[in-house]
Amino acid sequence: MRRKKSFLQAEHCAAVVGELAEFAADLRYAGLPGPVRERLGVMLTDLFGVTVAGARTPELQALVEAWRCPPGDARVPGSTVRTVPETAAYLSAVAACMLELDEGNKYAAGHPAAHVVFATVGAAQLAGGEVSGERFLTAVAAGYETAARFGRATRRDPRWHTHGHWGATGAACAATLLLGGDAAQVAAAIDSATSLMHVTPWETVLTGDFTRNLWIAGANQAGLNAARMSLAGLVRNQGSAAHALGDLVGTLDPEAILAGLGERWLTAEGYLKRHSSCSYTHAAVDLVQALAGAGAWESADDVAAVRVRTHSLAAPLFRRHPNNRLAAMFSLPFVVSTTVVSGRVDPDTMDPGTDAFQAAEEFSTRVEVSVDERLDAYLPALRCTEVEVALRDGSSLALAQPNPIGDTNHFPLSRKDVDEKLRDLIGQHEAQRVAQTMQDLPACSSVVPLLDELC
Repeated sequence: MRRKKSFLQAEHCAAVVGELAEFAADLRYAGLPGPVRERLGVMLTDLFGVTVAGARTPELQALVEAWRCPPGDARVPGSTVRTVPETAAYLSAVAACMLELDEGNKYAAGHPAAHVVFATVGAAQLAGGEVSGERFLTAVAAGYETAARFGRATRRDPRWHTHGHWGATGAACAATLLLGGDAAQVAAAIDSATSLMHVTPWETVLTGDFTRNLWIAGANQAGLNAARMSLAGLVRNQGSAAHALGDLVGTLDPEAILAGLGERWLTAEGYLKRHSSCSYTHAAVDLVQALAGAGAWESADDVAAVRVRTHSLAAPLFRRHPNNRLAAMFSLPFVVSTTVVSGRVDPDTMDPGTDAFQAAEEFSTRVEVSVDERLDAYLPALRCTEVEVALRDGSSLALAQPNPIGDTNHFPLSRKDVDEKLRDLIGQHEAQRVAQTMQDLPACSSVVPLLDELC
């Protein structure tokens, strides 16, 4: 390595960020490994599709109406709203996480794509010239890899949620690249983005406070602002990440940021979501669906109890009795109960005021959840979960699995699977439009008019 390891954490971190930025600045689309290019297409199809769905929720529509967006040409996918690129990027990021269906990465313990992609789109719109599909995708890959590596290297205080802090590094990287920055400017933007982070308490999520949905949007905004400051020469790479992520959010291992750089791509190791809930609930949903699909019971009335044993990452999700969509998506007992009574966890069953929601609430007293610390030994590669269902006839059934379905290591979703997911979410016509746009993206000469078709 070219850098010298300093005993001062800030200096050490600055050297690491400098090397990471050089790697990002040297990337070219043709040089990306095939699995990374393939993953980008699937991931972006999924992300833009769930963003269109999120933009259609009454919550997002109410927010847009109250926002009084400044006039502009940039479109929020899934809506008729046209505004300035910065506002479009912000609202798009809010829409992306509205339904808890956006892509994630277990090694980063969060959602790199939603933190990065909309800042990248905004930067393309602000670039002042044509941005080719290959250049756009390369910036997304660089930004995703940057964010995911910071996520992997950060060990959060358990009071912090995963959104709105380490992800801004990737947004800054991608935006600076598209706005013409060199390696030094990319490094300065990555580092300064960590000083623009949100404070993200888990309690906000668990109570269903809507402000949680703005944290990822704030990271996209931070990335664009950091890029501007860097290009203006107002910030430099001085190891701020060591203080922000390493002192406030938790601890930061700079060496983990670079481990396997260029050889192992976290960009190709994410997961796509089948259920409209926090990923920590997904394996339990999969298992209940598998048991029900095998004909283990005819109706929820046949089920006396459901016992879930899982890893400690899911411990914050043990709260019961949610009163809105967000709180419901982060309640493991409620999500499992919904699976038993409705057979699925989707935007409709997570909608308060519906019969499905009320039925799940009533059944949830029969759901028991606990942490089995033995399962923590397999983290982060395996998020093991066990489910036992006790029936009223005195019999019981149990299953376990190592990861949720949709993880790249456990029945990953194919392009066909994503197409089916989006058809259910936004309809066949719009799903085909999203899929075709993403297929056309690598070869297009200008991404801005192409992405504008995602209405």
